[in-house]
Amino acid sequence: MRILVCISNVPDTTAKITFTQADTEFNSAGIQYIINPYDEIALSKAVDLATSTSGSVTVINVGDSSTEPTIRKALAIGADNAVRVDAAASDAWFVANQIAAYVKENSFDLILTGRESIDYNGAQVTAMLGELLHIPSVSIAKGLKVENGQAQIDREIEGGKEVLTASLPVVIGTAEGVAEVKIPNMRGIMAARTKPLEVRTAIAIEPLTKITSYRSPAPRGAVKLVDESDINGLVDLLHNEAKVI
Repeated sequence: MRILVCISNVPDTTAKITFTQADTEFNSAGIQYIINPYDEIALSKAVDLATSTSGSVTVINVGDSSTEPTIRKALAIGADNAVRVDAAASDAWFVANQIAAYVKENSFDLILTGRESIDYNGAQVTAMLGELLHIPSVSIAKGLKVENGQAQIDREIEGGKEVLTASLPVVIGTAEGVAEVKIPNMRGIMAARTKPLEVRTAIAIEPLTKITSYRSPAPRGAVKLVDESDINGLVDLLHNEAKVI
């Protein structure tokens, strides 16, 4: 089985986010970047599947050379080889087209993504890939099994669980529960240094979106404590200040 895992290079979840150029650009100074956590789940599942089927795992990332440490970590976790499309990941449409162009030249049985990236939380690439490649796509998978050319995908829905089946090839966006995240060991780290990393020129695709400005969330307001016996006071606050009732 040939598996492709799409990975994003995102700021560490503990990073302090600021903006520059009159809030039109993300300030990357001093930011530690990591594999997008949902993509890491996808990669861990891919490694498990490849191990059990004598298959192979390729990771692909759209980004400049600064993303290569993240790609090398993916190789250390267990991917066999990697591809970097040499371009800034301007928006989901641009990224999906770059990945689709590679897949059209190199067939895969299974394409895994994270459910979304934790920087922009767009959750668009999975579905776009399916449409561009004319194959099924399923998002927010909580469980995944692959047998006899079929993928069984478990999803959580309101009030229960949904179980879907799809013939390979298929694109699946993974979430928590699909696999335990793997931590690279020393052997994997050493092996990652010599695993192949192909750099591709990006195809010409016009992004569909443009960021005009960034804005940080408003600071949290002060907490008001209400005595458990003061029901009228609680209702008044909810009605007149919070305006939720």
